[in-house]
Amino acid sequence: MGAPKKPLLLILLIFSDFFICEIPAEGVTKEEAKQLRDEVREMFYHAFDGYMVHAFPRDELKPLSCGGEDTLGGYALTLIDSLDTLALLGDRERFVTSVEWIGKNLRFDINKTVSVFETTIRILGGLLSAHLIASDYNTGMRIPSYDDELLHLAEDLARRMLPAFDTPTGIISRLFSILKTNLVNLAFDGRIITSTAGGGTLTLEFGALSRLTNDPIFEQVTKNAVRGLWARRSRINLVGAHIDVFSGEWTQKDAGIGTSIDSFYEYLLKAYLLFGDEEYLFIFQEAYRAAMLYLYNDPWYVEVNMNSAALVWPLFNSLQAFWPGLQVLAGDIEPAVRTHAAFFSVWKRYGFTPEGFNLATFNVQQGQKSYPLRPELIESTYWLYKATRNPRFLDAGRDMLASLQHAARCTCGYCHISDVEFHQQEDHMESFFLAETVKYLWLLFDLAAGPDNLVENGPYKYIFSTEGHLLPATPQISLVSEHCSYLGAYCRSNNLIQETYSSDIINDYRDKNHSDSFSDTDAKNLFSSSSFQKSPASGLIKGLCPGLTHGQRYGISYIASDDNIVDESSSASQVAVVQNSPDLMVSNHSTDSPPSDVNEDPDYPGEPEDDQRAPQLEIETPQIVNETDAKAGLVEG
Repeated sequence: MGAPKKPLLLILLIFSDFFICEIPAEGVTKEEAKQLRDEVREMFYHAFDGYMVHAFPRDELKPLSCGGEDTLGGYALTLIDSLDTLALLGDRERFVTSVEWIGKNLRFDINKTVSVFETTIRILGGLLSAHLIASDYNTGMRIPSYDDELLHLAEDLARRMLPAFDTPTGIISRLFSILKTNLVNLAFDGRIITSTAGGGTLTLEFGALSRLTNDPIFEQVTKNAVRGLWARRSRINLVGAHIDVFSGEWTQKDAGIGTSIDSFYEYLLKAYLLFGDEEYLFIFQEAYRAAMLYLYNDPWYVEVNMNSAALVWPLFNSLQAFWPGLQVLAGDIEPAVRTHAAFFSVWKRYGFTPEGFNLATFNVQQGQKSYPLRPELIESTYWLYKATRNPRFLDAGRDMLASLQHAARCTCGYCHISDVEFHQQEDHMESFFLAETVKYLWLLFDLAAGPDNLVENGPYKYIFSTEGHLLPATPQISLVSEHCSYLGAYCRSNNLIQETYSSDIINDYRDKNHSDSFSDTDAKNLFSSSSFQKSPASGLIKGLCPGLTHGQRYGISYIASDDNIVDESSSASQVAVVQNSPDLMVSNHSTDSPPSDVNEDPDYPGEPEDDQRAPQLEIETPQIVNETDAKAGLVEG
C-alpha cells in the first residue's frame, strides 16, 4: 500500500478537472495548410529581413527598436543560425549570398568570452549544416564556387574550443575565451560549474566534424564528456543539473527533463541515430527508463532528488516541451501524446508557455513569466503529427501560429514576451527563432500540404540538432552499412548468447523516406514485435554476455560521492566497444522495477519508499487524442 497523498497531490487533483480539458478539433484542410505554410514563410522573412536591414552583422535583432546587439561573440549569429532554414525554404539566392559572405568575412581569431554550449549548437552546428548542403549536388542547393570554406571555419572554431575539455573529469568548462593565440578556461570561486546539458550536448556537432575531417579528436572529447557525466549518475540512473568539472561533485542534485538537463537525453538518442554508436543507445535506454520511473507523473514531469527520488520541484518548465518529440523518435508515442496535450493546455490558457508553470498552484511560477519565442512545443507538435497524422496536431500548430502573429509580431521582427499573462513585449529576438521556431512551424504545415522540401523529399534522412540544424545521415557521417552485428563485449562463458536484431520501425527509419508515418501498431511493435535470433555459443568471441551492466560492457563505472556508496567490485576493466544497429530504442518502461543494474548491485539499498518516488499526481490525461480519434487520425505516409 502506498503512502498517503501529500497536500500537494490533493491540490493537483482538485485543479486537474478545472484546468485540463478536451480540446475540440476544428480540422485544418489541405488548402488551409498551404495558406498557413505561406504565412509562416512570410513570418520568417519579416524577421530575417528585419535582421539583415537593421542588425546585420551583429548577432541578434532588437525587433522593437530596430537595432542590433552582440549576444554571443559578434559573429553574425542570426545569419549563421538561419542558413539551413533558407535552404529548406528553397531560397537559393539568399543561401548562396549568405554562405559566400560568411566564407569571406567570418573569423574567430579575436578576443571573446563565450559559452561552449551555445557556440557549439548555434555557430558550429550552423556552419556544418550549411556546409553539408552547399557542398552536395544531391541537395539541390550546391554552390559551384564553394570550396569548403564553412567546413574550414567550423574546424578552426572547434580546435579553439578543445582546451575546454581539458579537465580532470573530461566534462567541459561552461565558458571559454577564444583568443588570437590560445584559449583560457574561466573559473569562478575556485570552481568551474557546468550544466549537464552543457556538457552532454556536443556529440552531434563534434562527431559530424570528426567524420568530415577524418580527425577523431572532436568525437573522442565529446564522447568522453558524456561518459564523465554518466559515470557520475546516481544509483537509480538519474543525473543532476549542475556539476563541478574539476571535482566531479554535483553542485545541484535536482533531476528532471527540463532546464539544465534536457538536451543531454536528446543527444544520447540522436547520436545513436546519426552515428549508429550503440554505447549512446545503451546509456539512453537506462536514462530514459529511470526518467519514466522517477520523473513521470502521467502526464506531467517533476524534478526530484537524483539520489532519493524525493520530490523537489513540481514545475513544468517550457524546456520540457521537447520531450514528446524525443519520445516519438524513440517510438514511445502514447505517453508523448498525453504529455503534449498537458503542455499544450498551458499554451491555450496563456497564448504561450511560460518559462515556469507551478503544478501545485496551477499558475505561472513567480519570476518565470516570460516566453522567449521558444520552439520546443512546436517541435514536438511537428513530430507527433509526422508520426500519427492526427489533424488535432495541425490545430495546435495553427493556434501557436496565431499567438505568435497576434502578440509577438512587432515592428522589425518578433519580440520576446516578458509576461505571458499580459502579453508584454520585450525588445529581443533570439537567433533560434529563425533556426527552430519558424522552421518547425513551416515543416508542420508543409507536411500537411504535401511536402516538397529537403527534409521530407531529399536524398538523406536528417537528424535535427538541438538548435534545429539539419545533419544528414550520409554514408560519410553515419556509415550505417558498416556497423557490426553484435554487442561489444568479450567474455568466456558457455552461456554466451549471440543476438541479431531486426525491426520494421528502425529499418523503416533508416531505409524509407522520413515522410512515412508510424502507425499505432508500428509504435507498439518497437517494444514487443522485434525479431530476435539467438544461438548458444561458447569461447572468447564478440557477443552479448548475459547479466553485464552497461558499465561492465563499456568500462563506465560509478564515481564515488558522498551520496553514493560505491561497490568497488562493480567497476570493470575496459572492454572493446563495437558499433552496431539494434532495433530497440527504449525498452518497456515498467513502473514496478528499477533500472537493471540497480537490482544487480549487492550494495543497492533497494527500492525507494513510496514517498521517495516521484509522486503520482493522478491528473486526468487531456484527451486530445482518444482511442477513436487516434484510429481516425492515422494516415499512411
